[in-house]
Amino acid sequence: MNTITIVGLGAGDMEQLPLGVYRRIKNSSHLYLRTDQHPVVKDLAAEGITYHSFDAVYEKHDQFDLVYEEIVQNLITASEQHSLVYAVPGHPLVAEKAVQMLLDLHKEGKIHVEIGGGQSFIDALFASVGADPIDGFQLLDGTNLKLHDIHMNQQLIIGQVYDGFIASEVKLTLMELYPYDYEVSLVTAAGSTEEKVERIPLVELDRVAGLSNLTSLYVPAVEEMESSFKQFATLREIISTLRGPNGCPWDKEQTHHSLKKYLLEETYELLEAIEEEDIDHMIEEMGDVLLQIMLHAQIGEDEGMFTMEEVIEGLASKMVRRHPHVFGTVQVENSEQVKANWEEIKSREKESGTEPMLKNVAKGMPALMKAYEYQKKAAKSGFDWADPQGAWEKVWEELKEFEREVENNSEHDMKKEFGDVLFALINVARFYKIFPEEALAMTNTKFYRRFSYVEEQVMKSGKSFEDYTLEELDQFWNEAKEMNIE
Repeated sequence: MNTITIVGLGAGDMEQLPLGVYRRIKNSSHLYLRTDQHPVVKDLAAEGITYHSFDAVYEKHDQFDLVYEEIVQNLITASEQHSLVYAVPGHPLVAEKAVQMLLDLHKEGKIHVEIGGGQSFIDALFASVGADPIDGFQLLDGTNLKLHDIHMNQQLIIGQVYDGFIASEVKLTLMELYPYDYEVSLVTAAGSTEEKVERIPLVELDRVAGLSNLTSLYVPAVEEMESSFKQFATLREIISTLRGPNGCPWDKEQTHHSLKKYLLEETYELLEAIEEEDIDHMIEEMGDVLLQIMLHAQIGEDEGMFTMEEVIEGLASKMVRRHPHVFGTVQVENSEQVKANWEEIKSREKESGTEPMLKNVAKGMPALMKAYEYQKKAAKSGFDWADPQGAWEKVWEELKEFEREVENNSEHDMKKEFGDVLFALINVARFYKIFPEEALAMTNTKFYRRFSYVEEQVMKSGKSFEDYTLEELDQFWNEAKEMNIE
């Protein structure tokens, strides 16, 4: 089996090329280059070294995966005839997808690959910008930069920023986190005689000329906490500090039980913001709900019971497990099948036994929501009306019983029968796929807005509510209805 020897051309010119790599290239009769757009190549050509480059493959495809696949296939085909040297910019094991594909085939025993060394651009780049890698850094791919991969408290080196389009995509991603005027450095041909370092505001990243396959972006770590407020890790640090030795006395006193009412309050305030379709209010209230989750997780960590990582792991595992149509091979046609699969998987996950069916349903929920969940659970076991008509008849039956207790003027029985009326109405809502909590929230909002209109008209008149009859106030209410105030 012939050998594919992979070497790196380094980040700069011939002066930086290791002697061993130079000899392998010089002595190879079959030299292949990922690209000939590299300072070393013109010196090699000047010495009469011949080669085949894959630059034309880049022009042929509009997806990098297809480029890498064709390069790998060409190298394999060539290696069937003779051993060869494949030279790439930098170091073979740094940001070289095709090399990793070749190594995978080597592990499978399909080809024979040797890594012949090379010099990474990383050392030269840190020297170029005058930074210390010991402070921590991330090496990321500019062609596949993801927002959630970025840690702002570390230095970033983003490779493959070789043209304006990639630079623009990188800029837009970074500006989701960093200020528009955050200073970054574009480094080209680091460590060579052609080295170029440009320090610019982030917003100007895609306006710089002369980008090439030797260009990388350096982003310094954020030092002030205020600049990294958008990162989850910063929020965790803040919550930990609040409950730490030098933190807030109130936060340190809280327990899971003392925080229950705040979680409920914040949840209802979020529901109200959603109902109002107020985006800014939603953002604020979601933050307040998240704060409660973070405090509970920090209390769990402080007490040595559980950590936020365990909470996230449990949630992530459940989401993957219960979505086999997304993360597995199960096929679904519509959302109804998704819900059916969810319930089936959920039931398999629950331990079997003689525990009452409703014992852990809707624990801690308000009565309206609990009634809805109880009915849903009972219906799944077959304890349900065959159609909405049965649920409607139950409503009329309960109304008559409530009217009877009103006539009897029995406070206890009136309360009990009124509860039965509500329970029966919730059953009707369920048949029509109406979530009663949401429906009542909509009505509450509508009442608030229409009554506010009535109040506004009263104030405009210079009178007080006592100066108006109910009929006159009702006229204002009807005006609100005619104006479609919802």
